[in-house]
Amino acid sequence: MNFDDSPQEAAFRAEARAWIEANAPKEFEAELSKASLGRIRLQKHDIVEVAKAWQKKKAEGGWVCLNWPKEYGGRGASAVERVIWQQEEGVYFKLTSPFQIGEGMCGPTLMAFGSEADKRRYLPRIASGDEIWCQLFSEPAGGSDVAGLRTRAERDGDHWIINGQKIWTSGAHYADYGLLITRTDPAVPKHKGLTMFFIDMKSAGVEVRPIKQANGMQEFNEVFFTNLRIPDSQRLGAVGDGWNVSLTTLMNERMSIGARLATGFNEIFEFCCNLVTEHGLAIDDRATRSKLAQWAVKNSGLKYTSMRTVSALSRGDRPGPENSIGKLVSGAMLQDIAAYAMDLQGASGMLNDPATAEAAGQFQAMLLSSPSVRIAGGTDEILRNIIAERVLGLPGDIRVDKDVPFNQIPTRGR
Repeated sequence: MNFDDSPQEAAFRAEARAWIEANAPKEFEAELSKASLGRIRLQKHDIVEVAKAWQKKKAEGGWVCLNWPKEYGGRGASAVERVIWQQEEGVYFKLTSPFQIGEGMCGPTLMAFGSEADKRRYLPRIASGDEIWCQLFSEPAGGSDVAGLRTRAERDGDHWIINGQKIWTSGAHYADYGLLITRTDPAVPKHKGLTMFFIDMKSAGVEVRPIKQANGMQEFNEVFFTNLRIPDSQRLGAVGDGWNVSLTTLMNERMSIGARLATGFNEIFEFCCNLVTEHGLAIDDRATRSKLAQWAVKNSGLKYTSMRTVSALSRGDRPGPENSIGKLVSGAMLQDIAAYAMDLQGASGMLNDPATAEAAGQFQAMLLSSPSVRIAGGTDEILRNIIAERVLGLPGDIRVDKDVPFNQIPTRGR
């Protein structure tokens, strides 16, 4: 693969760079530059409102959802041009967080399974940031087994009545709409009795309860459904075919997370170049240099694996199971880097206040948020199974409940 810009790509990069220089909210540049991985917030402004304003300006300039068709709010750009934009957006990329689920997961699912009317109604508003979407998949009793969900949808004429609970739903507290997967037939095996819908998060019967995280943020939520009534027109895909619909969402989710998740390598390298220990600069220590070399190799591998995905997308291919590799490696790497940086700080590594901690407490914030990275979008164990079975072709795990009707699966030990 040739990583040099073609003349067309170079022109696109120059255009993007000039537009960002003329339009970026530079009053937030310094604060965003210092925002830690796992702790992105603004001291005197609501980051969601600031993000919406930036997204709206980008939409007016034609710089959102670049690879989406123009009629749905995109630019009709290539996958490579989308990557170029992400590179040039730089620190302002941190303002895209509220829209990543809608753009990277919900939008592609709606594009694949929604009616033409729904696509023209919702996709442009996802792209512009006027409406924020969330993804309602995980449940307390299901853990990493998405197909083990218990939220029920029961048909009532041309409507459905939904009752149940979801958990770990990112952004539900400020979302306008959400993708919701439910169980519509408990008498068939668990993967076959599911149906996907999209819902208005402000509907009667939807209750959102934020979850306080260890890093002080409140990005995740519990969501409860009590006799939520929605029309059948909000169904995506056929009744009972929700698992197939969800695969589109999940594959795009793992591609989005694996391709864009920071590893902390640049931060740890800069930190080691400037940290003075009792033996001199940390970068001069042989053991530290060995650690940095190992992470540099992994970071490079993630970059080029991501570029393979970009090449596949540019050919029109669907995101595949190999995207699980990026998320698996980057999640563990983020946690290892944060822990090592705190070890280098010694006793001062206990400090978490950005005003007093080394490197403004960014590694402490990384460490506190890193467990969620290794869970969101599929746990490490789930991803290893996907890679083993679907990439390497190894035998699958034994699944004793695979062909058992869901309502006959035991729910407690004996």
